[in-house]
Amino acid sequence: MDIKLILSYTRRAVDSYNMIEDGDRIAVGISGGKDSLTLLCALAHLKKFYNKSFEIVPISIDMGFEGTDYSGVEALCRELGLELKIVKTQISQIIFDVRKEDSPCSLCSRMRRGALNDAADEFGCNKVALGHHMDDVIETYMLNLFYAGRIGTFSPVTYLDRSGITNIRPLIYVPEKDIRYFASKEKLPIFKNKCRADGNTERENMKKRIADLQREIPDIKNKIFGAIQRAEISGFHPLKK
Repeated sequence: MDIKLILSYTRRAVDSYNMIEDGDRIAVGISGGKDSLTLLCALAHLKKFYNKSFEIVPISIDMGFEGTDYSGVEALCRELGLELKIVKTQISQIIFDVRKEDSPCSLCSRMRRGALNDAADEFGCNKVALGHHMDDVIETYMLNLFYAGRIGTFSPVTYLDRSGITNIRPLIYVPEKDIRYFASKEKLPIFKNKCRADGNTERENMKKRIADLQREIPDIKNKIFGAIQRAEISGFHPLKK
């Protein structure tokens, strides 16, 4: 598995924001997409040589969509010496059938994240690793600016008072195109939940807008990400070495 590039980005983020400490037990949220599977591979390889000892617990939150097949992900976990934990929920039924949400993505994200944090606590984890990458940082910033009228994005490290869980995002320096290439080259067992809102979200629309801008300004993503860091928005201020 040729993971050197992804691993270099991951170690840089982990070191820059002090994401991992000795004795950490880290839940990795596995959605079945390219981002979470790449994150799992990166942390599993980092674990082999990193100067701090930590454990990894891969967890998938089953949303309740029919036909979801975890066999490929389970096989990947076994290859990495890990065991996939699958947590059953009724999130999809609550959102689409009970509440009949017209714009379900925000509520779905909160419910899924809550279920993951609860599962992490149940399995004795003190941290949850999420697969957000550099493009996610930028898109979230732009979504907040355009739709909420505020300056902000998610933080590299977030401590949750209620649960005592710390969320970490080790892929924040990785461009999405590199994740896409790695996942394709390594034939990661990607699967998609059959979400009724798939492809019709504010985030997807923002991704297209940024792609349009990139045709005019090729390095616009690096410029926005650099501005977020320089302004220390949402905790984006790397530790000084």
